[in-house]
Formats: sequence, C-alpha cells, structure tokens
Amino acid sequence: MAKDPYEALAIHLDNLPAGFPRTESGVEMRILRRLFTPEDAVLAIHLTVIPEEPRVIARRAGISVAAAAGRLEEMERKGLIRRRQLRNKPPLYMAQQYAVGFWEAQVNRLSPELVQEAHEYELTFFNLDHWRKAPQLRTIPVNRSIDVRNEIMPYEMAGELMRSHKSFAVMNCICRQGMRLLDRGCNKPEESCLALGIVADYVAQTGRGRKISLEETLAILQRADEAGLVLQPGNAKEPVFMCMCCGCCCGVLRALKRDPKPGRIASSPFHASLDTGTCKGCALCTKRCQMEALHVSDKKAVLDVDRCIGCGLCVSTCPTHSLSLARKPQSQQADIPKDYIKSALKVARARGKLGMGELIAMQVRSKLGRLLAPK
Repeated sequence: MAKDPYEALAIHLDNLPAGFPRTESGVEMRILRRLFTPEDAVLAIHLTVIPEEPRVIARRAGISVAAAAGRLEEMERKGLIRRRQLRNKPPLYMAQQYAVGFWEAQVNRLSPELVQEAHEYELTFFNLDHWRKAPQLRTIPVNRSIDVRNEIMPYEMAGELMRSHKSFAVMNCICRQGMRLLDRGCNKPEESCLALGIVADYVAQTGRGRKISLEETLAILQRADEAGLVLQPGNAKEPVFMCMCCGCCCGVLRALKRDPKPGRIASSPFHASLDTGTCKGCALCTKRCQMEALHVSDKKAVLDVDRCIGCGLCVSTCPTHSLSLARKPQSQQADIPKDYIKSALKVARARGKLGMGELIAMQVRSKLGRLLAPK
C-alpha cells in the first residue's frame, strides 16, 4: 500500500465505478488535499461501496470504534462519504466516488480555488470513450416537446419519473454555483437540481437541499423548460436524482460539446427533426440549443443531427412547429439499467473495474467483518 495517504486514496478512488484518473499536473491530488485531512484519507481507503457499521470499518482500519465513528461522522458532514440511516438502526457508512459523488456534495461549500481545480480536472475525468459505453447521466426531453405519435416509455418522461416518487428535494446546481464564484456564471436558476426518494430525504437531512412537494417539483420542471435547461437524470430507469443543466456551466455538457458529434455519445432516445419548408429562420432554436446543433443560413435553420442530444428545448418553443423529436433507430438506443446500483456497475465494467467476482469478494469480506468485529 502507498505510504502517502493521498496516493493510497487516489488508488482507492480509481477502483470505484467512476474512477479517479491521474493527470500530469497533479490537480487531482490538489483536490484531495484540499478536501481530505490526512486522517480522513487514511480512513477513507477502508470504506467500500457496501454500507457498513463503524465497528466493521474500525476493525478493518485497526482503530477504536469510537475513533472511527467520530471521524466517519465528520467526513460525512463534509460530503466525503455517504451515510445510510435506517430507523432504529445504527448508521452505516460507505465510500463515495469523485463524481457523481463527493464533488457534488461540496455544493454550498465551494471556494474559487476548488472550482478552478475541478474545471481543470474535468478535462481528464470525463473520458468520453468510457461515457459512450456507460454514461452516468442520460438526457430526456422537456415535457412540452414530446409528440403523442412517439412511443414514450415512463422513464423517458420527466413528469412520470417525478410522480413515481413520494419524497422530493431541490438543491443548488453546483456547476452554476461554481461558475458564479468565478464571475463567469449565466442567469439560469441556481436552485434547480432534484433529488428523489431516499436521496431526497438524505439531501434534506444533510442540509444540502430542502424538501419540496410534488407540485413544486413539477413547477421546477416547467421552469427548466422556460429557462432552457437540459434535463439529465441518472442513467437508470429508476433514477434518484435529476440535474437541470446548461451548456455553459455543466461539466458533462461542456465535455460533450467539445466532441464534434455529441449526439452519438449522449444517452438519449431522441434527436431533433427539422421541416425546413415551414421554418422562418427566427433563430430562437439556436439560442435554446445547448450543443450548438442549430444555426441559421439563408433565413432557414440548419440542423446537425450528430450534435443533437434530444433534449427538446428547440422543439418546445419553435413558433412555426418546424422542429419535432424523432425516436432514434433501435440500434442507436442506449441500454438503460434498472437502478443506480446496476448503472454504477455498468460504469465500472466499462472501465474494466469492479467485476462480479470482485463484488462478490467485497461482499464476503464485509460479511466476515460484521461477524468478527466486536458488537
């Protein structure tokens, strides 16, 4: 094991589903040193993707249960790890990857220096070859852009996804919050990203967001359409969060935009379709598109389908109804995992990490730890 606790932590994080790729500049290590104390880093490497009691983690780390419990709770408050608290049960703690993970948990705790480092690191972290095989997010259309002639699955409809849950929370968008710290922000709503179900409860408990009703949740979806925000839930049929993203601030959309054909990378069931015969060349769609897939030439809109990620923002406000959404051929339809766990495992396998054998071994070690650790 590496003697430097931060080196050991970087290796540990790289073995989690989304990974923690290294850079020549070492910016990823500066991020770790900014967020983790040496003591945090030493303990973090003993956490796995399986939630465990402090006594189990303490035994693995070779420290007292009291010391582990106190340090774990402090790390959770800083957003570095995850806690799962069931009623009348002791708290359980698990490792949290960089993104989606402890980076997003820094919302409302950002500094300009951390934001600058995160922006530098995103150039390496967002590996589009891995994203093409197993994205962490997907794009679904805004409600007003959906045509009844399309066969729409419930997990492709934002409103239906919301109505399938009973608990909701809204958080500040860490991407727009970070850009505003650098005086480079846009005017789109900051309080906009949604957490659902048990994640909504967790977000509210930790103070990273506030509980809201279904009615307010649906109103936020409508406001996202009006503001020109792309809806990006987790890449699962049963997502537990939904981001509301702009192409100028969102790290994922900015990474996609750098590719000449983002429409071939993004996980989306649709792409835009243009009827040039009715188009009047008003250019409203060019202002709404976050991927620069549209421009106007000779008083007509021109659509680059390879740049379109199927968000529907151009469709919902086209005054001549010249734009619509068309379903991609089945061969281009991305497989959507059932839930967050299956999605994370798919991301890990795309990177050649955390295969089924490794997961089973981790589960066995966790079970032995529970049996051997003092009660």
